[in-house]
Amino acid sequence: MSYKEICNMTAVDMADKIRTKQISAREVMEAHLTQIENVNPRVNAIVTLHPELGLKGADAADKAISKNESVGILHGLPTAHKDLAPTKGIRTTFGSKLFKDNIPDHNALIVDRMQASGAVTIGKTNTPEFGAGSQTYNEVFGKTLNPYDTTRTCGGSSGGAAVSLATRMLPIADGSDTGGSLRNPAGYCNVVGFRTSPGRVPMYPEKISWSPLSVHGPMARNVEDCALFLTAIAGPDLRVPISISEPGDKFLEPLKRDFNGVRIAWSRDLGGLPVDPRTSAVIESQRVTFNNIGCDIEDVDPDLTHADETFLTWRGWARELSQKDLLKNHRNELKETLVWDIERGVELSGPDIGEAEIKRTELFLNMNDFMNKYEFIICPVSQVPPFDVNQYWIEEINEIKMKNFIEWMKSCYYISATGHPAISVPCGFTPEGLPVGVQIVGRYRDELGVLQLAKAFEDATGFWKKLPPVCD
Repeated sequence: MSYKEICNMTAVDMADKIRTKQISAREVMEAHLTQIENVNPRVNAIVTLHPELGLKGADAADKAISKNESVGILHGLPTAHKDLAPTKGIRTTFGSKLFKDNIPDHNALIVDRMQASGAVTIGKTNTPEFGAGSQTYNEVFGKTLNPYDTTRTCGGSSGGAAVSLATRMLPIADGSDTGGSLRNPAGYCNVVGFRTSPGRVPMYPEKISWSPLSVHGPMARNVEDCALFLTAIAGPDLRVPISISEPGDKFLEPLKRDFNGVRIAWSRDLGGLPVDPRTSAVIESQRVTFNNIGCDIEDVDPDLTHADETFLTWRGWARELSQKDLLKNHRNELKETLVWDIERGVELSGPDIGEAEIKRTELFLNMNDFMNKYEFIICPVSQVPPFDVNQYWIEEINEIKMKNFIEWMKSCYYISATGHPAISVPCGFTPEGLPVGVQIVGRYRDELGVLQLAKAFEDATGFWKKLPPVCD
């Protein structure tokens, strides 16, 4: 097999062929390292690379297979971790020049779980400074470019991960999501990004272990690969008080399901958000697909009255708890939007946070009532298609001015505020050839249901198979 044939395999097939000795882990690793050498200089997605670690890990994977040892479900798959996730002995910068030489002495739990399942770490993927904003650039590594049009952004904050998947430099890549950081770059790069329910993928170590706002999650080329990946990283951890007790192997259950008569809510703009007509046109063109799958579709919006205030309050508070010392001691070395983010938290009072918690509960209960009637919501991932990579955030949509650098991402962060699982799946392309993702929101903690509907849609469309021009 050529290196391109190997890199174009799905993660599921790749892992199966390694396990059954049809291909060696070293062959897989060498193929991906060749792809990285050829493509990464054009997109700047993998920003720290250790080929020697990859080859050593691949040889160890092959040795385990030769001895007929029990191996994990990700055995032999190359991966690189988002540069917000600490990796023991591998530089982790958080996209900040303050940490450009930081070498952690521990792994994030998601990294441990991936490695325990057999994935082989080769480096780190790019992210904006401390994950602030859905545009991947920083002063340490620069900009990550969209592989479908390198003059456009890849989104963020898991932008390096999304681009690595789209360009077949990696078969799986981890991400994280507060206000859309798994979903937005997936939508912009024609891959899959899954924001799971808080606690489905436990986050450790963290300063605020009780917070349901930020999650770690899987990114992959297609839905089946995403389910495989989620199997490896989901499951309880006693150090994480909100972790969900169900084991990860729940997601090895069949993704094929009959959707005849399943009620879904078709929400074009989540109750009045401005959405670029190009994005709307792509998503509307696929309504017939959901009809053909068998779904009963109704045009209706959930009540998200308190989503904006709740999200911004809890996001600001989380920033203040995590980065207030950086603001105090290094204010002039942080990007302006990050300073704004942290200051929102600094300015909060106890009653502000208390009121936000009351409204968050009301929001959740409203959403729960809505989802008792509709099993899924279909809505945009992002309100605009990929934009100029030199523009750091969207300032206007349909002649409506954005008040801050994240307001253009309400279509994602409104859903974050509810705590419900949401996946971004490739949905088609604008007339300019730019990818658009569709967001499928499911019932609370029903990740399997979300994956099943996403798989049915993916099987009916096949958009994920269209490779970006940089892979030619």
